[in-house]
Amino acid sequence: MSAVNKSKSYTDREVIALNIVWNRLISVCEEQANVLMRVAFGTIVREAGDLSAGVFNANGEMLAQAVTGTPGHVNTMAESVRAMLAKIPAELLAPGDALVTNDPWLGAGHVFDFVVVTPAFLGKNIIGYLASTSHVVDVGGLGWSAEGRSVFEEGVVIPVSKLRRSGELNEDILSVVAINSRIPIEARGDILSLLSCNDSGVARLTELMQEFNFQSLETVSDFIFERSRRGMAAAIARVPNGRFFNELMLDGYDSPINLKAMMDIEDTIIRVDLGGSSPSIPRALIAP
Repeated sequence: MSAVNKSKSYTDREVIALNIVWNRLISVCEEQANVLMRVAFGTIVREAGDLSAGVFNANGEMLAQAVTGTPGHVNTMAESVRAMLAKIPAELLAPGDALVTNDPWLGAGHVFDFVVVTPAFLGKNIIGYLASTSHVVDVGGLGWSAEGRSVFEEGVVIPVSKLRRSGELNEDILSVVAINSRIPIEARGDILSLLSCNDSGVARLTELMQEFNFQSLETVSDFIFERSRRGMAAAIARVPNGRFFNELMLDGYDSPINLKAMMDIEDTIIRVDLGGSSPSIPRALIAP
């Protein structure tokens, strides 16, 4: 997270204005999500809302997320955007570009979930990124099965790549996905739906920047991080200090899997230790 200027104070007028912008950013994300639900092929996206959409600043840090979506996708996407930009940094991006991957070690945890990241430009400068994640209907392999003993059996993996270059689709990437899928049209369509929803977000973010005469999102980023930190610290402070334990037994594959957690709460900090849980198993029941 960006370094937060904890001593920063805001006038009442600034607080109101920045909260308006913050809510507008959430609206940008929500429009992204709604576009994705309308144009996706997979029913898991259209009917279950299994997706995430978010606005990120120029450093790849999440500023807002859609209300529609799943926590797992949102939180993994928050990390995957920076991981993708580490592979293809901002200086290698141009207007009309978009990045894509379904690498489970960088993305949402399994090969069916694709992440698409689209830079938003104001003039020649990147002001932020629009990102989205959803479940693509089929990418080959064993599919929805716990039989896989390695990620290579689960389906095709796409490394961080340019899905679009200066407005031109990378048909090589789309062809690799399609030829490995049992339903190639739907698989291609699901990936393009992520691209479409990001494009709607880029348009709305650019409009917002022009409306408020912003040249960057730095000020609103600092405000969001500082207020979020304070809000989280206040929420944790309402919980009694102490050490708490819980465990959960899952069916597993050949034998049950036991998950254990120890949580230490100290003033405004929560620490969680999963030590003592069952070790990982060579089956497709776990995610990075």
